[in-house]
Amino acid sequence: MRMWDVLWMIWLDFGYFLTVAASGFFLYRLCTPFVRLRRGRFWKALLFLTLAGTSGMVIWIGDPNLLYTLPVFLALFFLSTRGDRVGRLAVCIIFFCLEMSVCAFLDSYVERINDLFYDVLVRLARPLVFGPLWLLLRRRLPREPMVLSRRLWKLVLGLAAMPLCALVAVVLLTFRRYESAEVYAVAMNQGMVVLPFVFLTSLVLLFAILILADHERLEQAERLTGLREVYYQGLRQQETQVRRLRHDLRNHLTAVRGLLEQGDEQGAIGYLDQIAGSPALRGTRRLCENEAANAVLTAKAEAMEREGVAADFAVSLPRDLPVADMDLCALLGNALDNALEGTRDAGERRITVRCKADKGLFMLRVENTLGGAVQPDLATTKADKAAHGFGIPGMREIAERYGGTLDAGAREGAFELVVCLPLTGQSGKCGR
Repeated sequence: MRMWDVLWMIWLDFGYFLTVAASGFFLYRLCTPFVRLRRGRFWKALLFLTLAGTSGMVIWIGDPNLLYTLPVFLALFFLSTRGDRVGRLAVCIIFFCLEMSVCAFLDSYVERINDLFYDVLVRLARPLVFGPLWLLLRRRLPREPMVLSRRLWKLVLGLAAMPLCALVAVVLLTFRRYESAEVYAVAMNQGMVVLPFVFLTSLVLLFAILILADHERLEQAERLTGLREVYYQGLRQQETQVRRLRHDLRNHLTAVRGLLEQGDEQGAIGYLDQIAGSPALRGTRRLCENEAANAVLTAKAEAMEREGVAADFAVSLPRDLPVADMDLCALLGNALDNALEGTRDAGERRITVRCKADKGLFMLRVENTLGGAVQPDLATTKADKAAHGFGIPGMREIAERYGGTLDAGAREGAFELVVCLPLTGQSGKCGR
């Protein structure tokens, strides 16, 4: 073998690994905003190698390689990521279809264009597809992994089944196509249409996830704004009552003095009791220094009072917390909503709330009496499961995103939920 041939083979091998690494880099940067990785460089490297390795896979129309690649891709993807399983499965399928549609199209049709430089062209074409794709979406990608409710992830997963089925149909259902020229021609013609459809559908689904995530954030912001509006409306109402009481204070004192001059001490005491019971003298309810948390807690406390639930609050949160207001309000709001719902049929309706930020940890414990059985998987007992039962999964997702934990369960006729989040990046343990 001539020296030129040896150098050419070495260059091809080096170029192959270079193009695979480039494709893996673009796909990794595109994928990480859609899923949360496990902690540690090993898991990041595993996801990178998974995306890079599968991007270099040779996939032909009518070739069973797709069938062998899918379970390996699923297993490695799930090993290197964490969070909602439905969401991870949806993202995994989308990226699998995205990669395999490009690989199958290039491997199946580039040879028909130029057989001489086929190997070089298909290697170079992969990063030339995935690179611009990442550049197209880069400005739309958030810095933190996107958050969707379980209901929306199920919707995305159902939609992701469409490109997957199309990909499997065009690649695998024409297995052994070489045995018939007619089957070969039909398979190649179908692939010309179906594979770009799979690629575009996968791309549209990624845009859909971005839009749904933005919609979810807007909904959470709107709920928080609504709670704050209710809270500040209450403050304004109390301020108006205080001004009215101050304006009428001279008349009240004159009335009390008249009753005392007449010797009607009981009447004077009763009149003073009426004044003391005025809403203007109850003072503003202040459960903690954090404005966002206080707005949620006061709204839920008033709801508990209206329903006759005995509530015991002990909350100590500073004005500033390294937790986003929307996440903090989602944790508190869902926890208290679930507790209030859990006491519906209880003989003694009681809720205990303990929340504080201390020694680098945010700790929340909510305990409520139970009026019925709790599902082993903590699923909702309501008939309309499509609209309920997302509180605890959503809170667990928030806890995991901040590197914390969530524990929940029933014991001795009560339900207890404990959330612990590290606030300063240091490790710690939750205490009850």
